[in-house]
Amino acid sequence: HLDDDTVSGLNWITENNVQHSLSQTAKTTRKPYCGYLQQTLSKREQAEQESLLAAIQWPKPPDGKIAFAQSTDPTHSDFVIVQPSRFFKVGDQLEVLVRMKDFQGKAKQYGGDYLQARIHSPGLKAGAAGRVVDCHNGLYKVFFTLLWPGEVKVSVSLVHPSEAIQVLLRLREERPDRVYFKSLFKSGRYSETTECNVCLPGGLPVCNFTDLYTGEPWFCYKPRKLSCASRINHAKGGYLKGLLTQEESLFFQSDVNIKRPILSSGPDSVIVKPKAFTDSISMGRAEDPTASPSGYYYEDQWRSRTHWIRNFNKSDDITECLQGKVIHLFGDSTIRQWFEYLTAFVPDLVEFNLGSPKNVGPFMSVDLKHNILLKFRCHGPPIRFSTVFSSELRYIANELNSIVGGRNTVIAITIWSHFSTFPVEVYIRRLRNIRRAILQLLDRSPKTSIIIRTANVQELGPEVSLFNSDWYSFQLDSVMRKMFSGIAVHFVDAWEMSVAHYLPHNLHPNEIIVKNQIDAFLSYVCPLQT
Repeated sequence: HLDDDTVSGLNWITENNVQHSLSQTAKTTRKPYCGYLQQTLSKREQAEQESLLAAIQWPKPPDGKIAFAQSTDPTHSDFVIVQPSRFFKVGDQLEVLVRMKDFQGKAKQYGGDYLQARIHSPGLKAGAAGRVVDCHNGLYKVFFTLLWPGEVKVSVSLVHPSEAIQVLLRLREERPDRVYFKSLFKSGRYSETTECNVCLPGGLPVCNFTDLYTGEPWFCYKPRKLSCASRINHAKGGYLKGLLTQEESLFFQSDVNIKRPILSSGPDSVIVKPKAFTDSISMGRAEDPTASPSGYYYEDQWRSRTHWIRNFNKSDDITECLQGKVIHLFGDSTIRQWFEYLTAFVPDLVEFNLGSPKNVGPFMSVDLKHNILLKFRCHGPPIRFSTVFSSELRYIANELNSIVGGRNTVIAITIWSHFSTFPVEVYIRRLRNIRRAILQLLDRSPKTSIIIRTANVQELGPEVSLFNSDWYSFQLDSVMRKMFSGIAVHFVDAWEMSVAHYLPHNLHPNEIIVKNQIDAFLSYVCPLQT
């Protein structure tokens, strides 16, 4: 058996409970970081974890510090469309070559930059995401599938240069404390607040709130005078400042190298002709959460390439679909948007005031006439919500275990954004627990509808990037899609729906995008009768 940390090169805490720094120089042993040993994994779980970590490994720049002037400059970089004037028809592939340069205009010789790309026809409100392939030599290929006729424009943007990604990697492994949390402990009139996290630096006594069922770790420093049992709530504490060196901060500049367009050195659009009438559109392929693109917008309506999406434009259509059903929404604020949209859009669906804190929940809406119950509950810690009561701090896996299920039960889950500051193993463990609960639920009630909403892209600045970069979200989302492929769950591809749209990126996508997510979601719950 190999020493754990040599296997994946990414292990957060090794078996002997000593943390290793992952700098490319010799590994230096740091003081023990956690008061617990990592879950002991079965051989299968260990193998899965290693293959997941291997699949998201990111190319590294050459050894040694890279000066800012030698880092990727989106302004000097460019792209070309391969054979832009050839005959294109709907269904064809379009290939784009992106050439990276540094601030001195010199061609880059290594990869690792993080790009996003889309094709779009503004007049048609049409758009689709592209698939980026890193050639590891400063060149990138982007592949698009042309899915509608007309003039189709290509847009490419540099989200982060490779030099910035190395900083994000370092922060993820070495500073999982960069978002911290707190809890209030109270007894009678006396109260104390202490810091909490998945892991706390040793030395001080801690309260161990590790979940007995899932084994999900959570710790708070022990209050001086109160018992651990007197914890009454959980809240976000704050974000650490001063995480970067002066040199590193140059890699994170809003108008220089965060989400900046890369322009074409030639034509940036192609003309696409309609398909011949005889070519049928292939539909009803099996759902593969890792296939790209999964769909496209046309006239601001999302069309999936794997199943028909109904447009639920009238609230009556939604009422008819959900009649007699219980809908459980679990996750962060991006699925709370579904709760808010449905409650606002469907007149008979009325929110029942549970007296929960605003934005935190739990929330519940009821339609007595049509027997519809819609519920939202946030996922367990780590969660950066302000003040969740201890009694409402529940893990999705445990909640799923208490649901009977059946054809009138609908479950939708999203969990990603609040995990971006932790090593990926923390996220893998959470998904393993949720997946186990889903498989058990489907085993006892195979007709239960289970939908997973993916991550989405968001607006990024120098601060946000260090905690919530799209690159972190992209890594977690890739892991989630792999872990949930091949089981009877459906996906709402919020990622592509946010990349492909013309609106500016937003952590909480605009209502038109949410409407399209809801249409995709309800199309799984109430598929068109064919």
